[in-house]
Amino acid sequence: MRVVVVGATGNVGTSVVSALAADEDVTSIVGLARRQPDWNPPKTTWRTADIAGDDLAPHMEGADAVVHLAWLFQPTRAPVTTWRNNVLGSMRVFEAAARAGVPKLVHTSSVGAYSSAPKDRAVTEDWPTHGWPDAAYGREKAYVERVLDVFERDHPDIGVVRLRPGFIFKREASVGQRRLFGGPFVPQRLVRPGLIPFVPDTPGLRFQVVHSDDVGEAYRLAVTRPVSGPFNIAADPVIEPSVLADLLGARLVPVSGWTLRSAVAAAWHLRLVPASPGLVDLVLRMPIMDIGRARAELGWQPRYTATEAMCEMFKGLRSAEGMETPPLSPHTGGPARLGELASGVGRKP
Repeated sequence: MRVVVVGATGNVGTSVVSALAADEDVTSIVGLARRQPDWNPPKTTWRTADIAGDDLAPHMEGADAVVHLAWLFQPTRAPVTTWRNNVLGSMRVFEAAARAGVPKLVHTSSVGAYSSAPKDRAVTEDWPTHGWPDAAYGREKAYVERVLDVFERDHPDIGVVRLRPGFIFKREASVGQRRLFGGPFVPQRLVRPGLIPFVPDTPGLRFQVVHSDDVGEAYRLAVTRPVSGPFNIAADPVIEPSVLADLLGARLVPVSGWTLRSAVAAAWHLRLVPASPGLVDLVLRMPIMDIGRARAELGWQPRYTATEAMCEMFKGLRSAEGMETPPLSPHTGGPARLGELASGVGRKP
C-alpha cells in the first residue's frame, strides 16, 4: 500500500507514520507538512505542502489511502485563521483525495466534536456531533463532520473512516503540547509529584486519555482493514480529579466550574496562557465515549492505560524531550522560550 499522511510531523502524525512504517503491507509513505522535518523514518518521503493554499492532489496520485491529521490549535486569538486552515483546509484535502481517485480517506475527528452529554454513561458513535459552539476547536471539529457527511454522499465509492480519540499524550510530544496549551510561563520541570499543591475537584472534570502510539495503531488498522464509519478511541480508566491527585501527589480542593473557567479566562485575557476559556467549557461538557466498536471491528486494543499515558506526558515535560520535527522539537520555541513570547501567546500559529 501507498499511504499519504497529511500533517505527519505532530504528536499523532509521527505515531501514525511509525505504525505504518512497521506494517509489511505498507510499501511507501508520503508525509505532507508545512515545514520539513529532520526525522527520517523508514519508507517515508517528505513533501512540503500547506493545506490552506497548495495544490494537494499531485501528492496523492497513486495513493491507496489518505490520512488527514493537519490541524491548527493556535492562534486562539485569531479564530478566522484556524477556521481557514482547519475547516477550509480539510475541505481542500477531501476534494484533492477525490480528484486523485484515492479509495480510502481516514480523518482525525475528536471527542471534542461530540455534543454535550451526561458523564454518568458512555456514548457510542451515533451520539450527535455538534460540538460546543463557544470553543473554536469543538466548533471546527463538528463542522468538518458535517462536511464529511456531504462528502460521503457525493463520493460513495470512497471509504471514509472517522477516528474520534480522547486526549492524546506521549513523552516526545509533551513540550509541544505545553507550548500549545500551557504557554511560555509554565514551569515544566516542576510538574512532578509533590510539587503541585492541589488539583481542582470540579464537577464534570472527567475526560478520556489515550497514548499517541495506540492512536497510531488505530490509524494503521483503519488504513489496512476494510472498515468505514466513525470509531471512538480511548483507554481506561477515565481521568477524573481523584486520579490526577493520586498521580501528582496533590490534594483535592473543591472548585466550581465557573471559578475554574474564570481563572483560565483571566489568564487568557492577561496573555499568560494560549488556551482559551472556551476549552474549559468543552472539557466539562464533552461525553465519555464507549470504545466497543473499535475493539470489535478494528481489532484495536490499547497497550497503555490512560494513567500511563498521563505519566508519559508528565515525564516528557520534566525531561524536555521531543522529536526532530518542528511541532515537537524542544528547540522550536527558541532559547529561553523567547520565540514563544514573541509570538504573542495565542496570537500566532
